[in-house]
Amino acid sequence: MDTLTLKVPELLKEQLNTFAKKKGLNRSEIIRDALTEYFSKDDSDRQGTFYDLSKDIAGSINAPSDLSINKRHLDGYGR
Repeated sequence: MDTLTLKVPELLKEQLNTFAKKKGLNRSEIIRDALTEYFSKDDSDRQGTFYDLSKDIAGSINAPSDLSINKRHLDGYGR
């Protein structure tokens, strides 16, 4: 296992020391567990279709119902 040096504010260090003593764990175990939990909640690589990932905003604008298929809506686009 590699060693990592970490700078933390004094208050955070005191909280870590208190928690470690209370739980009977060493600081490294607590930090490893915290990092593991943090990265397990990382939702940047969510799985699913584009619709699954954006369904909370799908249909949130008012537009013509044929916007995606009617070419007349593109008249003047890009000018």
